[in-house]
Amino acid sequence: MPSKCVLILLDGLGDQAQEVLDHRTPLQAAHTPCLDRLAARGANGLYHAAALGQALPSELAHFALFGYDPAEFPGRGPLEALGGGIALAPGDVAVLAHFASLSDRDGELWVDVDEPRADPSDTAALAEAVASWEVHGVTARFAPVKGTYGVVILQGTVSPFVTDTNPMREGCPVPDVVAWEAHDGDPAARDTARALKGYLAWAHRRLREHPVNTRRVREGLPPLNGLLTQRAGRLGKPLSFRDYTGLRGFSLASAPLYWGLCTYLGMDVRKVTDTADPARDLAERLRLAREALTTHDFVHVHTKAPDEAAHRKDPRAKLAVIEALDRALQEASGPLADDPEILLAVTSDHSTPSSGPLVHSGDAVPLMLCGHGVRRDAVTRYDEVSAAQGALGCVRGRELLYLVLSHLGRARLAGTREAPSDRPYWPAPYRTFRLQ
Repeated sequence: MPSKCVLILLDGLGDQAQEVLDHRTPLQAAHTPCLDRLAARGANGLYHAAALGQALPSELAHFALFGYDPAEFPGRGPLEALGGGIALAPGDVAVLAHFASLSDRDGELWVDVDEPRADPSDTAALAEAVASWEVHGVTARFAPVKGTYGVVILQGTVSPFVTDTNPMREGCPVPDVVAWEAHDGDPAARDTARALKGYLAWAHRRLREHPVNTRRVREGLPPLNGLLTQRAGRLGKPLSFRDYTGLRGFSLASAPLYWGLCTYLGMDVRKVTDTADPARDLAERLRLAREALTTHDFVHVHTKAPDEAAHRKDPRAKLAVIEALDRALQEASGPLADDPEILLAVTSDHSTPSSGPLVHSGDAVPLMLCGHGVRRDAVTRYDEVSAAQGALGCVRGRELLYLVLSHLGRARLAGTREAPSDRPYWPAPYRTFRLQ
């Protein structure tokens, strides 16, 4: 029976049927001999980190597939801050933010260009211009993280229960900042909404007159004259991944979000970088995963490449990326798949349609488990439709972590408890019985 797990997470892998691919998904249309061979050696199914049809962002999906209750999720903003090395004090609220090109239409702010391209020197100068602002005891501070993205840190008597100003589409008005309906009676939420709105209005006035934007307009480039915000949150105190699962966790990923999330959960993190060759990147991460298995029991190997290709709304580009990643798996997955001590899991966090208006869709993604003792079903193709015929059925949310523990011989028998705290793994640390 395996004792360790490697989870290969192909971000945004799932898709919808695309007309240009003869009504197949990019994964169905791709030539993936390695993924297909692994699928034929193991058990297959579909995975959704929440409810079928519900479109999830990567952070919520990862939180669930690592085994945590979505109700305990701290919010995207503080995880980005944590991943970017930005210190947060207890009580701080962090909001994900990015520079955008906005226009004033009869007193209303509209989104013209959601994510304009910009040189690092330009974004650094603009970030400095809106670095800090204060009103009525609430301080707003912008801290850059990566590219045009950063976080707005709110300090004072503040609340994370405020709405987003990012509509996630162009050619539409910017939403107002208000308290959530369920928290409208909370003075902290109302005050936070007013303060954040005041900061964003001030930032727009500062940015539209900034020399960087004067030059960009002169050169025919869209100005970066405003900030759009979303997914406010506050750090909590979760059980560490090791305390919760009994597994020593390790993550290989290239984005601050995953660095922050895995650090928040107490996993060790290896910060890797993306190049123009996603296949080489994945092969190198799998090599590093083998090294990490000497000290860790659970290794998360992440690539953003399928998701990024899908966001370009080009099904053929996503197909090409999938085929490139399969070639990398062909070269690097053999030692993992052949090791009797390793459970190999391959899945995705969500589906990212490569056409249409949706950022992410609520479609389930394929899931494959391969290793000694894993049931072998009749599935011979790794794709969204073939996987539905597999032995795993449809796996939801935290069930993926339970399946991993079961295949590692670590699943707790429900109803038993030899330690005061309830954990999903066995054997849990307990106090020994001593004769007086």
